[in-house]
Amino acid sequence: MKLSSHGRLLSLFPFLALKRDFKLIFLANLLGSFGDGLYAYLLPIYVTETLKATSVELGILFAVQLLVAAFTLILGGALADRYDRKKVLIIGWLLWLPAPLIFAIASSWIEMVPGIILYGFWFGGPTVTAYVTSRAERETLTLTFATLSTAWSFGYIFSPAIGGYLASIIGMKQVFYLAFVFYSFAASSLVFLTSQHPPATSQLRQNGWKALLSKKVLAWSFFFASIMFVLLMFRGFITPFLDEVYYFEKFEIGALGSVAFFGSAVLAIFLGRIGDKWKKTGAIAVCMMFSSIAVGLLLVSRNIAVLTISHFLIGASYTIWSLLSAIIGPLAPESAQARWVSIPQSISILFSFFAPYVGGWLYKFSPFYPFIAALALMPLIAVLSLTIMSRYS
Repeated sequence: MKLSSHGRLLSLFPFLALKRDFKLIFLANLLGSFGDGLYAYLLPIYVTETLKATSVELGILFAVQLLVAAFTLILGGALADRYDRKKVLIIGWLLWLPAPLIFAIASSWIEMVPGIILYGFWFGGPTVTAYVTSRAERETLTLTFATLSTAWSFGYIFSPAIGGYLASIIGMKQVFYLAFVFYSFAASSLVFLTSQHPPATSQLRQNGWKALLSKKVLAWSFFFASIMFVLLMFRGFITPFLDEVYYFEKFEIGALGSVAFFGSAVLAIFLGRIGDKWKKTGAIAVCMMFSSIAVGLLLVSRNIAVLTISHFLIGASYTIWSLLSAIIGPLAPESAQARWVSIPQSISILFSFFAPYVGGWLYKFSPFYPFIAALALMPLIAVLSLTIMSRYS
């Protein structure tokens, strides 16, 4: 299929070819992710070192966040298919605003829970998917989602290293306050977004949620759930591993986090093009293989050059949401796009609820165990993507 002039421009310069409203979403993601990256990558270390939580208690915090996310994704999808999607996106950011403030004043991991609950409000996922799917060109849809996801990656490129440096000289509390400022900027930028009201269909209202639970959507839901379980089982323990096993300093860990998100930005575009030019299941398989190599390198060497390569490749694992959106979005009727995509997102998160807890227990027995388990499972997921799941693409 011959691409339109907009499609060719998007392929060569993805950000420059984005429509005005997509650029605003990109900007909000960029500002918000920069603020988030100031502390998110170091948060596990802060909880275990400063607040004296065990690896199991750390896993419980992550599990609470996932449980809240699973239900708020469905709520966000329902709101986005009923009300102005611009307002739903703004509300999503406003709910995040108090989270870093709560983290700053918490004196124990238990006191982190209210902030973790707000941190788990993920209204944006299905809402952005519906907003973009309604307006993006079909032949470059995967690349469009990938480009928007790179905003998160670019925001995270420098912020973990900056956050690590600031934490070492002025303390984590001030870093949390700075994150609040960037969250505020992100929410403010969406005020200029064009409103988008979903169309109403009487058939969808009559059938309700039953009309959304097709065999294809459920198949993708449980497949992505397995991917998220594996990723969330080990990813939150990378920074404690670098700290406790390899004895890296916070600044070094933050710098490696920046490399990971630089890798995410680069690989998101690469995987997006694979999805558009070859097939989306192929992009998922390549994503899993990159992640497998990354974990393998992490386990075999503490050499900074090897770990830099490892963290660059682990960036591929952060592109999963954009691949999910590109697959589910086109399957949905226009009046129910947010709800359709909220189903696999919610099932994925709900299924993954115990993943950080399982990872915490494995880490307790040996810091290597969560990564070994993931290393065994990710190639299997890649094979399933290229075989069974190809039938549903």
